[in-house]
Amino acid sequence: MIDVSHKFKTLRYAMARGRVDAAAATIARVKERTVPKGDVLSVARSAGIAAAKKTSDWIVFCHSMPLDWVDLHFELAADHIAVRAEVRSVWKTGVEMEALTAVSAALLNMYDMLKPLDEDLSIADIRLVRKRGGKRDFSDRFRQPLRAGVLVISDSTFAGEREDTSGQIVRDFLESQSVRVEVYDVLPDEPDKIKERLIALADKDSLDLVFTTGGTGLGPRDLTPEATRDVIDRDMPGIAEAIRRHGGDRTPFAMLSREVCGVRGKCVIINLPGSSKGAQESMQALFPGLPHAILMLWGLGH
Repeated sequence: MIDVSHKFKTLRYAMARGRVDAAAATIARVKERTVPKGDVLSVARSAGIAAAKKTSDWIVFCHSMPLDWVDLHFELAADHIAVRAEVRSVWKTGVEMEALTAVSAALLNMYDMLKPLDEDLSIADIRLVRKRGGKRDFSDRFRQPLRAGVLVISDSTFAGEREDTSGQIVRDFLESQSVRVEVYDVLPDEPDKIKERLIALADKDSLDLVFTTGGTGLGPRDLTPEATRDVIDRDMPGIAEAIRRHGGDRTPFAMLSREVCGVRGKCVIINLPGSSKGAQESMQALFPGLPHAILMLWGLGH
């Protein structure tokens, strides 16, 4: 299976369709509900819903997932019965396979119930019609890459006693998102130096994004949030909430982190944890939604 533990939940939707081709007399029996095995459409609908719930039992690489809604619709034409399945779920992966499975199961049950009446039955045109949700639906495009800075806040790293890993993780992640990292620097846990550097990156260098990593805990020298709060014009509590919520699903220690996130001018400043894992998970929580904040700061709205 593919590891989806790093993904965030979104509302997922998929629609699939298919049809069973049959003689006009066979379709008339379906309409009249005179098929010996019973009500074809009711059985097919129930079978489709049940199959959608069991998709991971049939499709090897599908994940088990909670489905919030499954429904099937039928259209009877002169020479075929069309089936449409719709599925919704708030989860980490798409539901297209669940929709396709629902259609397939409905068609197979219809075929089984109608085959004593019609030797020329055939199943056709099973396909995905539409899907929504996930990273693609929340990705913004920019003509030029966004410009970012990464500040590692650590006395020991500044003194050369410890190699930085969290800042490298943040930088690599940003570059994978087509964000150009123009500044990478290491600072000691000294509020005045942190404030001076943040102000310069926002006002003089006009960066779009600045990430700090480290100094967000409860240690006596963990003062990055206080320094950040002194330089931002507006707070963005939802970003910090997203980081802690995502981290809290993975470790209870996430609640101890004190990130401050906000805006100075048109620059978004974000505090991240100093641990490598915490920094990685925080970046996963922020993208792809975070760049949308830049569009809003540019006055382009939603």
